[in-house]
Amino acid sequence: MTRYQVRPATDRDAEHVAAVHATSLQAAYAGAVPPSPQDLPMAKRVAFWRDAIEYGEPFVQVATDESGIVGFVGYDRSRDPKSKATTGEIWALFVLPGHFDKGVGLALWDAAREGLLEEGCTDVTAWIALLNDRAMRFAELAGFKRELASARTAVHGSVKLEEIRVRRTLN
Repeated sequence: MTRYQVRPATDRDAEHVAAVHATSLQAAYAGAVPPSPQDLPMAKRVAFWRDAIEYGEPFVQVATDESGIVGFVGYDRSRDPKSKATTGEIWALFVLPGHFDKGVGLALWDAAREGLLEEGCTDVTAWIALLNDRAMRFAELAGFKRELASARTAVHGSVKLEEIRVRRTLN
């Protein structure tokens, strides 16, 4: 049994979700992507996650332990315009660095998978930056396969990153 509990996020969780998001991004791209003054300010990040939690776009679940929120997942229908109506998407999955490789990501993935199945989704995608080796390893261990023809350049703040879509069935 995992020591992490996963539950739907509440409005009170928005600041913690935003903090996990910022901290996780910094750890994922340390040394590869320099911090920039154009990066999303914390107040805007909190507002984004507060709206997402309030309106369920995406659905947000948080993983907690005795110290508080240690990770979160945001998921919903795919945002890709050519996707089938039964395709879901992991919009975000972030874990505090001190909790990497301890089962938090798996607990969050399980919660998102269950939520997407309840919504009638049959498969799920996610976009992952090619330089984020940890995220790519996690996705592949969770059964996702790379869609090589999907490679794109995405702008995150002031940085351009090469991303690839990964996909798997939900059965």
